[in-house]
Amino acid sequence: MKASQFYISTLKEAPSDAEVKSHQLMMRAGLIKRLGAGIYSYMPMGLRIIRKVEAIIREEMNRAGAVELLMPVVQPAELWQESGRFQKYGPELLRVKDRHDRDFVIQPTSEEVITDIARQELRSYRALPKNFYHIQTKFRDERRPRFGVMRGREFTMKDAYSFDRDLDAARVSYQQMYDAYVRIFERFGLRFRAVAADNGSIGGTMSHEFQVIADTGEDALVYSPDSGYAANIELAEAVAPAAPRAAPAAALAKTPTPGKATCEDVAELLGVPLATTVKSLVLATDAKNAAGDVAGTTIWLLLVRGDHALNEIKTGKLPGLSDGFRFATVAEIEAHFGCKPGYLGPIGMKLPVKVVADRTVAAMSDFICGANEADFHYTGVNWGRDLPEPDLVADIRNVVAGDPSPDGKGVLAIQRGIEVGHVFLLGSYYSKAMNATYLDESGKPQLLQMGCYGIGVTRILGAAIEQSHDDRGIVWPQAIAPFDVVICPIGYDRSADVRAAADALHDELAAAGVDVILDDRGERPGAMFADWELVGVPHRIVISDRGLKEGRYEYQGRQDAQATPVAAAEARRHLEGRLNA
Repeated sequence: MKASQFYISTLKEAPSDAEVKSHQLMMRAGLIKRLGAGIYSYMPMGLRIIRKVEAIIREEMNRAGAVELLMPVVQPAELWQESGRFQKYGPELLRVKDRHDRDFVIQPTSEEVITDIARQELRSYRALPKNFYHIQTKFRDERRPRFGVMRGREFTMKDAYSFDRDLDAARVSYQQMYDAYVRIFERFGLRFRAVAADNGSIGGTMSHEFQVIADTGEDALVYSPDSGYAANIELAEAVAPAAPRAAPAAALAKTPTPGKATCEDVAELLGVPLATTVKSLVLATDAKNAAGDVAGTTIWLLLVRGDHALNEIKTGKLPGLSDGFRFATVAEIEAHFGCKPGYLGPIGMKLPVKVVADRTVAAMSDFICGANEADFHYTGVNWGRDLPEPDLVADIRNVVAGDPSPDGKGVLAIQRGIEVGHVFLLGSYYSKAMNATYLDESGKPQLLQMGCYGIGVTRILGAAIEQSHDDRGIVWPQAIAPFDVVICPIGYDRSADVRAAADALHDELAAAGVDVILDDRGERPGAMFADWELVGVPHRIVISDRGLKEGRYEYQGRQDAQATPVAAAEARRHLEGRLNA
């Protein structure tokens, strides 16, 4: 490939709306062009990277026994209504009508369509197991698209779906996909971590996220350096304190705290550690009648230690809260506590509420909480003596670094990551809703057991850049770089010798299967080098008249501090050695 035959459109400055490094560098390197909010055209340089990502995915999916098909972007709403997700999925699901006023969706994922295929095609146990996958455009109507391809609305995803006879067989398929994902991300050349995760709107019983490690990642990953434990912070268990609750040592006292409405302010005023305070969060659940109208409301008081944060995912799995909750209104709070937010606590409430204490709070003694009176807090609060035991004790907080690992091995550490892949064990979540069955050996219908497995193809680009870049531009892993090697001839348009040498090396490398581009644009050396460092090609060969007279070229890896002289006759061998390193 010659640069004059390709399309290169680099920018010196990133557009003002490019917020994160990956967005800035993808725009500057000419990988993408913005068409609308969260919608991008992938330019030739960016598309080359996508195709390399897809090729690795296809090879490993095929190796794992999956079979490729292609499902449509536009899907009939009836299937989503049948699964129950047409309304449940929320506003991210783009709903449209055709000219006949029939409802359709622009797919964010394809569980419904593949389940419909399976219930028609996989009718017998003899057809199982089966795993179908496709690489297809997806659309999720993000409320606030941002961070370029990291949080776009239209994107490319590989999604796969396995079908098995029973859960034991489904777990085997799940493990096969998990192992395939490990191979895929290893081949990408990315630093990643697989972590246990919540199933979210996909449903099912078990899942793992594949997270690319990056300081700018949106997700907090929890792991134990002393074991294999790893989980997304949404799922990571905060184990109960090992020590029993201490006996009361302080008297209950109503203490003035004028204008101090946060745990941090109260702790500072009283000169005590933040960990001796308890924060109150008030939730509400609404019971509905057959017509869908609110028939009654229950108020919940959740208690979390002052230096901890509520985990809403864990909270949403508690009995009584698993069907959905909301934060209580100010009017509801004042009616039940007789006080405005900021001074709330579990002592002296006006109306009954359900009290849920985090495990850590349930083990506390002599703690500080709101007195349900403006400008006052209680100090020296103790369970049993000053207030009844909570209605429920549960793990409802985010873990913090230094917490004991749930597997009993060491303490937890936290790092940031970008989710680029997710595997789910669905079980019969969709097959039951859509009556997807097969006939077993005795001729009886049984529900298909499913798994689903996704990789954000276009998101890989952003995640790779967030993980590896410098002040000159992108630093691609070799496996997914747009080109393996760039030949930069100085004076290509002026020197016949340079042109002949560059053309010969280009042809030699191309014949050997090296993905090489020759920059024949006649650019000045500084501008030429800057373009390819910005784009992030891993290997560069410079050919000049001076070098030719000395029988050498100059080689420089993308992360090398300086160039290395290479004998012209050894250039191909040297490059192949670096490419295979």
